[in-house]
Amino acid sequence: MTQPITDHAAFLGEAKEAVEKRNQLKKTCGQLRLEEKQLEKQLEAEKKAVDDAIALTVKKRKEEINASYDKEIAKSQERLKKARAKREKAKNQGVKERIAEETADLHAYNKELNGQMKSIFQKDRVPSFCRRTWFYALYMPRSMKEMGLLLLAVLVFFAAVPGGIYFLIEPQVRRSWMLIVIYLLDIVLFGGLYLTVGNHTKMKHHEAIRQGRLIRDTIHSNYRKIRVITNSIRRDRNETIYNLEKFDDEISRTEQEQVELAAKKQEALNTFNTVTQTIISDEIVNNSREKMEQLKESHERALEQAEESERQIKELSLEITDKYEGYIGTEFMQPDKLAELARLIRSGQAANLSDAISQMKAGKSS
Repeated sequence: MTQPITDHAAFLGEAKEAVEKRNQLKKTCGQLRLEEKQLEKQLEAEKKAVDDAIALTVKKRKEEINASYDKEIAKSQERLKKARAKREKAKNQGVKERIAEETADLHAYNKELNGQMKSIFQKDRVPSFCRRTWFYALYMPRSMKEMGLLLLAVLVFFAAVPGGIYFLIEPQVRRSWMLIVIYLLDIVLFGGLYLTVGNHTKMKHHEAIRQGRLIRDTIHSNYRKIRVITNSIRRDRNETIYNLEKFDDEISRTEQEQVELAAKKQEALNTFNTVTQTIISDEIVNNSREKMEQLKESHERALEQAEESERQIKELSLEITDKYEGYIGTEFMQPDKLAELARLIRSGQAANLSDAISQMKAGKSS
């Protein structure tokens, strides 16, 4: 049952004291909540710093493992490359020596035939240029190469040369009959030269040149045989005759070394992922454990204090509502207004609480 108020001034003083206490609790609670939020942010920042340190350290160590093994693998690959290059060089040298050996008789025979041809020509006093390929192409062609040279000579001397001379003439003075004249002169000049050389060589030394033709045919045949032998040797897949075993052994050892390095690298990475990474994480966490625990304790303590302050504010607010607001009203539940109400009563200006409230409202309205 509500008791009547006997001392209005004291009642207002108690109300003022309760309101001031609640205001102080709210201020303290706000500070505690701010501190709790700051500690929570610090705790989260520390957790993130630990996680980042773990991630960075793990990444760096893993990269170091990869780099170390990749360096050794690269060295092994370079050794393998050099071993294969040495093997290829040795094989090419072996092929070259085999070709030289198996074609030596044909080369020697060709050298002998060239000597015979030179001797025949010297004996019959045939000019030395008659032994050249271009001479036989012009006067006694037989092979496809010589036929091609003959055709080229005809095109040059009886088409390109007269045509070129004609087109060098200024267009305004150029006439069709000039081209005919140029062709006739060209035929007389080069045709005459061709016949003159032929009469002094082929006709005069016919037998020697004919024998030279036979010798050149034999030489060409020998060269075809040499090409056949050379191509056959190059296509031969049997490499045992080249003594490449030491190179094959080195290549095999290096390839096995690469396989072992790759396996060791994978094993090292697996060990790192399953064991070392956990150890690194634990070490970093342990290094920050004391600071983390301090922050956690401080945060929990600030949280508890803030919650306790809120509980006290709630209880005090309910007490103020039940004990004072019913008499005074929410509008006047402020320390300065409560003090003014008490002054009016103490000074005798107001007889009771209702009278003081009325006067304050009247003064406010006026």
